[in-house]
Amino acid sequence: MGRLFLRLGPIRALALILVPVVAASAAGWWAFGDARDHGDASQGGRFALLSTYDPEQVYTPDERWQKVADPEAMGWSSTRLAEARRYSESLDTSGVVIVDNGVVVEAWGNLGKRYQSRSMRKSYLSVLFGVAVADGRIRLSDTLEQLGIDDEPPLTAEERKATVADLLTARSGVYHAANFESRSMRRKRPDRGSHPPGTFWYYNNWDFNALGTIFERATGEGIFDAFQRHIAAPLQMQDYRVADTRYHEGKHSIHPAYRFRMSPLDLARLGLLYLRRGDWNGRQVIPASWVEDSTRAHVDTGRIGFYAGYGYMWWVGADGYAAVGSDGQRMFVMPERGLVVVHVVDSDDKELKVRSKAIRPLLHKIIDAKEAG
Repeated sequence: MGRLFLRLGPIRALALILVPVVAASAAGWWAFGDARDHGDASQGGRFALLSTYDPEQVYTPDERWQKVADPEAMGWSSTRLAEARRYSESLDTSGVVIVDNGVVVEAWGNLGKRYQSRSMRKSYLSVLFGVAVADGRIRLSDTLEQLGIDDEPPLTAEERKATVADLLTARSGVYHAANFESRSMRRKRPDRGSHPPGTFWYYNNWDFNALGTIFERATGEGIFDAFQRHIAAPLQMQDYRVADTRYHEGKHSIHPAYRFRMSPLDLARLGLLYLRRGDWNGRQVIPASWVEDSTRAHVDTGRIGFYAGYGYMWWVGADGYAAVGSDGQRMFVMPERGLVVVHVVDSDDKELKVRSKAIRPLLHKIIDAKEAG
């Protein structure tokens, strides 16, 4: 040590000694933080353990979700839940959350990560429209012409007759190129002028993106800040950050897409808000009338299950409704069963994806676990 001080000088020698120590400490801190937020081993910190369940009580999470110690106490079959989990682990599933009466029955996977929401973003915007419509800042009967909404190249006089309600239900008749449009959507997009507004359903990113512009112009709020103020804050979302969001602009249209990232636990809060018809622990965050109207099937899509109908940017089926994104992003709300189920895939890894036909059996296994309890 004496030779080290003589050769390098005291300051340089001390730095040589301390840097590895600090680095090791930092590595240990980072490993702890990563373990705390990732994987099943240490997710207990994200939950408050509920040792005794009272079926007469209505539960609502505060800073943390309550997770029941024994699902059997809530009438669930632990054996069937384990079967559902094993099945999901055979897929590219990254996280699952199951909520019954505001309590987490079971959850697994990486619950702290903020996953790409994909097209679930559209249902988030629908939630914000519920606030703006209730405040009188947006009217569903307003036309694109009245709102001054156009594009480049310009819309036709017929296209400008489309109403906000037409866009919310993907029946605008505006088949302009859109940003953040998949290859399949481009291929299936009808010809310009082929259907008058309000007469034909086509899952249309132009509609969804233009609605973002309509919301921001009408309210004077950015979508992501508005979501933080009106939704994330009152619901005490654990992970939502405006810093994780971004607009996706492009050459196809002047209307950008709006991209969210959300953790499974925060998604479950949004699902519970809708299950409770917009009420959060006595506060009416979203009007109940909007929840009912936006999750009612305004359109028959010709598909099956949760995808048979379309509301105001929500998919609607006989067993409830869902926010749906590509690659396996799902938030299911089942009012008659009192359930919210979230399924996410880490689509940052482009190799990972779970198709609808694989999610359907998982959902059935979860429902069976409740019915068999």
